[in-house]
Amino acid sequence: MKRAFAVAAILGCSHAFAQTDSAQRTLPEVVITANKFSKNVNETGKVVTIIGADILRRSTGKTLSDVLNQQAGFAIIGAQNTPGTYQDLYLRGAGTGKTLILIDGIPAYDPSTIAGAFDINALPIENIERVEIVKGALSTLYGSDAVAGVVNVITRKSAEGKVQGTGTIARGSYDTFKGAFSLAGKAKKVAYNASYNRLSAEGMSSAEDTTVSGGFDNDAFRQDAYQLSLGFDISGKVNLRFYGQGSHYKTDLDAGAFTDEKDYTVKWDQTTAGLATTIQYGPANQLFINYNYNSMKRYYWDDSLFVGGFADWTRQQYSGRSHFAEAYTRVQFSQHVEILGGAEWRLQNTDQYYGSKSSFGLYETALAKDSAKVTQTGVYAAFLLKDLSGFNLELGGRYNHHSRYGNNFTWSFNPSYRIAGQVKLFANLATAYKVPSLYQLFDASVGTRTLKPEETFTIDAGVEVRPVRQLMARATYFSRDTKNGLDFNNATNVYFNYNRQKDHGLELELQARTKSYFASANYTWVTGEVNTLNYAYNSSTFGYDVKGDTTYNNLFRRPKSLANVTAGFFPCSNWTVSATYRHVGARQEFIFGGAPTELDAYGTVDFYTEYQVGSSVKLFADLRNMLNQKYTDAYGYNSRRFNFMVGATLNIK
Repeated sequence: MKRAFAVAAILGCSHAFAQTDSAQRTLPEVVITANKFSKNVNETGKVVTIIGADILRRSTGKTLSDVLNQQAGFAIIGAQNTPGTYQDLYLRGAGTGKTLILIDGIPAYDPSTIAGAFDINALPIENIERVEIVKGALSTLYGSDAVAGVVNVITRKSAEGKVQGTGTIARGSYDTFKGAFSLAGKAKKVAYNASYNRLSAEGMSSAEDTTVSGGFDNDAFRQDAYQLSLGFDISGKVNLRFYGQGSHYKTDLDAGAFTDEKDYTVKWDQTTAGLATTIQYGPANQLFINYNYNSMKRYYWDDSLFVGGFADWTRQQYSGRSHFAEAYTRVQFSQHVEILGGAEWRLQNTDQYYGSKSSFGLYETALAKDSAKVTQTGVYAAFLLKDLSGFNLELGGRYNHHSRYGNNFTWSFNPSYRIAGQVKLFANLATAYKVPSLYQLFDASVGTRTLKPEETFTIDAGVEVRPVRQLMARATYFSRDTKNGLDFNNATNVYFNYNRQKDHGLELELQARTKSYFASANYTWVTGEVNTLNYAYNSSTFGYDVKGDTTYNNLFRRPKSLANVTAGFFPCSNWTVSATYRHVGARQEFIFGGAPTELDAYGTVDFYTEYQVGSSVKLFADLRNMLNQKYTDAYGYNSRRFNFMVGATLNIK
């Protein structure tokens, strides 16, 4: 493989360092997510990271979780496990479900899961145009769950002019196959994009085999994903877009940490459909109207061929549906003053079933969608002052009404100041909230209908330096204080609101590009504590009793220190070479009824190269964990040792 790339380089590198891809040499300047409409990053004081087309192009062998894991502040547990593993996303130390996933600006939920978090396994990297990350409390603009930040996955839409097609085929470790095809174009006033993706792998055992018996089976994965977008230019001022996106996968599961299971599988179906309308009115004003429907279904089946527990078989079904509608407008009063205002409505419901058969007979429990249902209504507004002698300001507020817990209000205050057009000082003071999930509220066994929403107060402050477009350095301090945090009482086996959680940390980031080289580096330090319940074993009841409160480090599974370094260069105009080092610090793993165990720090080295053959064919090789490092990402589960993906992409214009 290396020899093939070397031969290609010798034959094809006739114009060394004639790099012409401007997207690779410049940093993006326009962001949508920070204010819900297009805005220059210099005019916002929010902490914004843009993963552009150049980075995604070099990530064909990766998943979205892999790409996010290389950004400051992210720790995604499960990203290095066997394909299909559910991804637990932690941002700046916040728990799962507290980073809101957006798809083209629309909140993406799974109302059937414990925390309501969306499974990003459903989003193939080939269908993504770019990713915008905005950190900090953003509930004023995006409502519940935008506690630590938002990740806006912007999908590919259409191509200008004639039809364009792209196809990718790749093979890799664990008998992995990846195939992707997309078709895009624009004919007069109609723009379209359609894509299909297939990913399959024989995988490895998800659970770690400490017995070294070799008897743990591989957990296979099969996924099919699709996307369709149709855009219509009704007039020069009205654009209408219909879209659909979906994913189906089936994967094998193990029984738990260090525990194999031969016949445990899950089938997962996700479908999204919606309508997005943009209307231009006045010289520079815009009205946005969106509607989205999202459906999730998960089926778990553990039959009797291999009985790993007390039951002969278990069957579980979890379905969730959500409706989202919003309308908001941007009004520009002058060169320096803008107003954003809008309203939204959300409905979520879920129905769930659990059944098992054992020597005690049949056991069943169910939850109906009519009883497990909530609605939310929100109204928000923001005043934006931009580029007033280098000074920018955003002041916003949101009123929210929830059908279960009533009313709350959030606000944000976000000033920034640019010095000599190169140095930006910024601060962001904001409140956020997270409503309890449907599972936490309504589950027949563990739900608590009197739960309150989590409330947080966050401070971000820092400095960003951009002396030229090709260089950016940023240092950010953040602090988050949470009240009414959601927790699980292991003595009574129900959810409850604990007292308070406090987190704080520091992020350092650097991005640089020249004509021939590119590099990025980031370091994150985060720590925190939570005040909650303490437990002691009761031998007379063979259970646990609550023994007062305790304060402990809350960053279970979340390292205090994270670092990523990527460096690459262009030996010639059609050849790219890069390497990445990722360091994950030590972290604690919660062990119920016992002392936490510490997981060792580890570091991995990855290598990527791609070679452009003519104008249509790209060859690539993605080598992961090249030093074959053995490490633990999640306690009791395997992580991928050395693995690779090699393939080719064909572009047809």
